[in-house]
Amino acid sequence: MSKLFEEIDLGGLTLANRVVVPPMCQYMAADGLPAPWHEMHLGTLGISGAGLVIVEGTGVSEIGRISAADLGLYNDEQEAALTAMLSRIRTYSPAKWGIQLAHAGRKASNEPFDAPYPVPPEKGGWIPVGPSPIAHSDRWPTPTEMSEAEISQAVQSFVTSTQRADRIGFDLVEVHAAHGYLISSFLSPIANKRTDGYGGSLPNRMRLAIEVARAMRKVWPASRAIGFRVNGTDWIEGGITVEETTELAKALRECGIDYVTVSSGGNARGQKLPPLVPGYQVYLSDRIRKGSGIKTMTVGMVLQARQAEAIVAEGKADMVGVARATLDDPRWALHAAQELGGEIGYPKSLWRLSAKNWPGYKIVHELPEAAE
Repeated sequence: MSKLFEEIDLGGLTLANRVVVPPMCQYMAADGLPAPWHEMHLGTLGISGAGLVIVEGTGVSEIGRISAADLGLYNDEQEAALTAMLSRIRTYSPAKWGIQLAHAGRKASNEPFDAPYPVPPEKGGWIPVGPSPIAHSDRWPTPTEMSEAEISQAVQSFVTSTQRADRIGFDLVEVHAAHGYLISSFLSPIANKRTDGYGGSLPNRMRLAIEVARAMRKVWPASRAIGFRVNGTDWIEGGITVEETTELAKALRECGIDYVTVSSGGNARGQKLPPLVPGYQVYLSDRIRKGSGIKTMTVGMVLQARQAEAIVAEGKADMVGVARATLDDPRWALHAAQELGGEIGYPKSLWRLSAKNWPGYKIVHELPEAAE
């Protein structure tokens, strides 16, 4: 029996399997509204066979968007558009659906498609905010240091967007607290030089994350799940460490958070990344899972079915996020189930592709071998 295709419970939410399509920014929105591209893109992922699909990082406020082309969930028009889109997709998608809520902090007002250049106010951008007046790099403007009142407002923005996600009908919300965005920058000593209750010691640097977690859990149904995407490391001396993130994960679990997605990097331009081999971040998930007792999802070049199976079977993560490989092969999970012998049903209109109906079918798109 395949471990990858076993059910998993996240609080009151049950997923049919451990394959997740994680959030991937599309940079196709206008005024935070989904475009026809989003419905086509997400609809395809919704019949991939994954147990969970998470909609891309979605701004909880206008200035919290990574770029002007990001989705938003901070007004009624956006809520109505996402409600209609999700309803149509669910007509055919058996997956559970999540949405990642995000505030980009000092890395906001960026050019889309991960270009490393900010957009200035005179060209339609805005001045970003952060824990301290420290620019992300020499290309970025110095962010405005947030007052405690502005921090409270940011917490409330996460709460309001969570309530909107509840009304839309999402099964899960994930908070983006990695990659140097707002919550991540508060957690990292690289970006956070505050001397008040939000800076200095680890408990102080964790304060914003914990306030967001507690406030969201209060308004989100117990029958549905909340997760956090976190940095296992900043990949730079003086940044957050895996030991600190393990303590954060313990505290999030005590707040009622159901899982953490363990990623890394993005807080400083001087980071020194390891070789980007398949599964290069799995060890971070493994350490945080074992050290905190919280369920984890691993992400980062999970490419092959047997690689994903081994990660789950060996207890290094409870779920695997398969991002780029699913973009390349939109039936990745269905193909993985065929390869591993997992039980999974094809959509009715695609039943002819099932191995049961096409005994000679073989997966011909070979991916690189996973690293040992």
